[in-house]
Amino acid sequence: MKKKILLLSGDPNSINSELIFKTWRKLNKTTRKRIYLISNFNLMKAQFKRLKYPIKIIKIKNIDDEVKENFLKIINVDILFKNSLNVPLKSRSKFIIKSLDMAHQLALRKEVLGIINCAIDKKLLNKNGTGVTEYLASKCKIKNNKEVMLIKNKKLSVAPITTHINIKQIAKNITKQKIIDKTKTIEKWFKDIYNFKPKIGILGLNPHNSELRKKSEEVKIIIPAIRKLQMLKIKVTGPLVADTLFINNYKNFDVVIGMFHDQVLAPFKAIFKFNAINITLGLKYLRVSPDHGTATNLIGKNKSNPESLIDCVNFVNKFGK
Repeated sequence: MKKKILLLSGDPNSINSELIFKTWRKLNKTTRKRIYLISNFNLMKAQFKRLKYPIKIIKIKNIDDEVKENFLKIINVDILFKNSLNVPLKSRSKFIIKSLDMAHQLALRKEVLGIINCAIDKKLLNKNGTGVTEYLASKCKIKNNKEVMLIKNKKLSVAPITTHINIKQIAKNITKQKIIDKTKTIEKWFKDIYNFKPKIGILGLNPHNSELRKKSEEVKIIIPAIRKLQMLKIKVTGPLVADTLFINNYKNFDVVIGMFHDQVLAPFKAIFKFNAINITLGLKYLRVSPDHGTATNLIGKNKSNPESLIDCVNFVNKFGK
């Protein structure tokens, strides 16, 4: 049997069940056999029924169970849901944490290609808004902030040095070593997966790079990090000015690294819409997710776009180990 792909259904209050069905319809028989959905069987059954989706599902105990390719295999997360609509926050949180913990343990096994998690509201993990990137990095005991959140499509990748933290905390969470470590993680991943050294552009933090004033983060932290990376023969350029790079100059790079989440994700999504996937680098296994949120405003309207989730499956299928 070929290696398995673990798909997590994610937040119950979302468009995820719709996306899973639309993605399932697009997969060939070989890929379907690889998919194991980590979810609650009764919840998915109720949501598919409410959406009137003709999909065959079956509850299994673990990834060693094999069934016909026409059935979507569900490894049951044992949580009692009283209603498939408007699941309470406490039940959703418990379900998400149990799902991620189960996926983490299974992904450590050699017969798993990787994890794909559908969208999750970050408040379900903790009150501080920590995302799946940070949660799985903690489970993998990744130290010194070496994990990387990489948003990628065929034309460009972007990565923030700080991820899901408030704006007022950004400056104090940027260090020379963090920039070096994360950039090295990115370069190594590209060499391992694609067998080439990427051209990397690194943005400054402040408007106009703070005119390179002596006490700026650019002069004290970012430029020294770039110089060290260049000494290591990593192809980096910067600090680049964030307000003009995404007009056209981004095309000169394989990867653009920003200092904070929205500095790179906002322009990236403006340019490419849903044409991207989210990859966590530096874990003990491959983890990807669609590059969008739970879209609660679209629940039940049959308007969701499965492109990003389909791309996730295809990526894990091709590059999973």
